[in-house]
Amino acid sequence: MAWLRDQGHECRLQPDLDGETLAGAIGDAEVLVVRGTRVTGETLAGASALRLVIRAGAGTNAIDKEAAAARQIPVCNVPGKNAIAVAELVIGLLIAIDRNIPDNVADLRAGQWNKKKYSVARGLYGRHMGIVGLGAIGLAVAQRARAFGIHVYVVDKPGRSPEMREAVDALELVVVPDLAALVARCDIISLHVPAVAQTKGMVDRAFLASVQPGTIILNASRGDVIDEAALLSAMEEKGVRAGLDVYVDEPVTGEASFMSALACHPNTCGTHHIGASTKQAQDAVAQGVLQIVEAFGKGQILHCVNGQV
Repeated sequence: MAWLRDQGHECRLQPDLDGETLAGAIGDAEVLVVRGTRVTGETLAGASALRLVIRAGAGTNAIDKEAAAARQIPVCNVPGKNAIAVAELVIGLLIAIDRNIPDNVADLRAGQWNKKKYSVARGLYGRHMGIVGLGAIGLAVAQRARAFGIHVYVVDKPGRSPEMREAVDALELVVVPDLAALVARCDIISLHVPAVAQTKGMVDRAFLASVQPGTIILNASRGDVIDEAALLSAMEEKGVRAGLDVYVDEPVTGEASFMSALACHPNTCGTHHIGASTKQAQDAVAQGVLQIVEAFGKGQILHCVNGQV
């Protein structure tokens, strides 16, 4: 904010706006920066001065990118800046599930000591993790998993960059031909895919029917990647466990009532969509936003996700 004001820009900080109140607050703003706030076509239609929308993060599924493109408004994101933060949370969820840390803590806080009950962890060394989506976050998870001695599997992708192929080789990741092969060989599956039509509900009944009993599913990408009803059934029928940071129909505001059968299930270790919420990550994202604004002022568009508008 200070840098923008020093450059002569007028800035308005309104973090409490939601998808309903945003439209009435944009006014004559030329640049809109959002975190998770929904930006609808109706909102864009009423923002006559708007020239740029920036998502302060990677995922842009809450922004109507097609409506923005129709109005010649670029939608830009800040990719890769939260990869380490999300990866740290994913590994934290994995350890919490394996060692049953949430129930350990809850019993201690309730005055209960039960070493026998909690001395049954399997451990992580030598286990087999499949990473679905090997971008910046998937790679950061792979690096940390390998440090624990976990065998990591990824699906072969012909268009993978030379740099990513070099990283795959350096980490000794196991490359398999397709998703079915990955699922068959892994007892931990970590999801790192964008929210697009092709990934919606990809973890469905057919997917879960092929996983091993007791498989751990980790999801810090987007909630609608998982068919929640199917996952609940797999928990009951196959003992599948899940570490989740995201959910279908999760609140879009910072505080709200949220009753979810999946989040409440004893086989779920869940958090409040906080994967990117470290100071380190937010400082890096803020710098990325500033770079986009500075470039836009010079006639350049960085990280546009809705085509060359």
